[in-house]
Formats: sequence, C-alpha cells, structure tokens
Amino acid sequence: MGYDAAKKIKGRKIHPLVDTEGLPLRVIVHSAAIQDRNGAGLVLDKIRERFPGLELVWADGGYNAHQVKTAADNAALRVEIVKRSDDVKGFVVLPRRWVVERTFSWFGRNRRLAKDYENLAQTLAAFVALASIQLGIRRLARR
Repeated sequence: MGYDAAKKIKGRKIHPLVDTEGLPLRVIVHSAAIQDRNGAGLVLDKIRERFPGLELVWADGGYNAHQVKTAADNAALRVEIVKRSDDVKGFVVLPRRWVVERTFSWFGRNRRLAKDYENLAQTLAAFVALASIQLGIRRLARR
C-alpha cells in the first residue's frame, strides 16, 4: 500500500502499455507510492522480447524524465511525450492519450476494478488480466 500525493491515490496504481486500439500489451500493478517515471521502467522492461516490432511509445507528461529515457534506450524504443499546450484552458482531449484513458474506462466496467478492493497486488493484476482477456474476446466477437 502506498499514497501518491499528486494524483491523490491511496493503494495501488496500474501502469498499462496499450496498442493503438487500446488493448493492453503489458500491465504492471504496484504501490501508489512509486512515481510514474519509475513505473515506466517496470513496464518497458523486457517488452522488446515480447513485441519485437514495437518501435514507438507515446506517453504523457508524467513520463518526461531521464528514468523513462533510460528504460526506453535499454528496450531500443523511441518515446514521444504528448504535451498539453500552454495556451489552452480547461479540459482538452490530448491526441493519443485518450487511448489509455479509454482502456482505464473499460477496466472500470468491472466491479472488482472500479475501486481498490484487493489486498494483494497480484490479485489486482489477475483481475486486470481477466478484464484484458474480456476486452479481447469482445473485440473478436464483433468481427
């Protein structure tokens, strides 16, 4: 258990790496006390072995740090940070970032993922994996 004061999250955080359709490629669950820039190293670790064709990763401003650049260099990936424009006020949908937010919304459809009910991070990771499988099956059923 941990607490992220910036996001005001108590418990755990989910770091997904998703494709352009929003389907998870890799999901890491860890304490909320670990910052996003450090969690990116956990997500990008060994991703090149599983997905050798992956070349580019879009990320939000929270991942603009040397830890992320180091992890991306180790995985031979190019990271582009999607930044918010300084002159825009209020809510604006950022390009490419909405894909990950939509994935979180899909996870939230599952009752066990709507709140942090689980005591163990492994249990939460298992329910995220089940939700990811459900997303993939629904996508296949539509075709």
